[in-house]
Amino acid sequence: MAISTEEMRARQEAAEGGNPNIAQAIQEVSERAQILVREEIELAKAEVTAKLTQLAKGAAVGAAAGIFAVAGLLFLLHGFAWLAYYALPVPDGTFFWGFFLVAGVLFLLGAIGGFVAARAFKRGSPPTPEMAIDEAKRIRDTVQSDRPEQTI
Repeated sequence: MAISTEEMRARQEAAEGGNPNIAQAIQEVSERAQILVREEIELAKAEVTAKLTQLAKGAAVGAAAGIFAVAGLLFLLHGFAWLAYYALPVPDGTFFWGFFLVAGVLFLLGAIGGFVAARAFKRGSPPTPEMAIDEAKRIRDTVQSDRPEQTI
């Protein structure tokens, strides 16, 4: 059966009339997917930055705790030196107990700083973008779902 040129033109125009809508829809879906990917990348960057900041704070407090511990060790050793000097018990001049008190306070500050640093390290590591991963899973579930409006 032969098709007339008018019938062929009508079919082409009908086909061309439907293509721009499909092409436009495909382009819109592509643009939205790109926006989603960019937003997920930004979310991941923000999460990793926050966790790395937490790790840096923990490192700084840990360094301060180390300094307190070293200073405490110096005072302790200095106190032992005075104690050795005063090995023979003499009631006068027993001022080394002041060195021990200062060493104890510095060790206490070092322990508190170490505890704070350990908590900061536990909260900050490993620096994985958990919120971005959860959001990507929700997007995947929404796209794959038969009823996307119910997955949100």
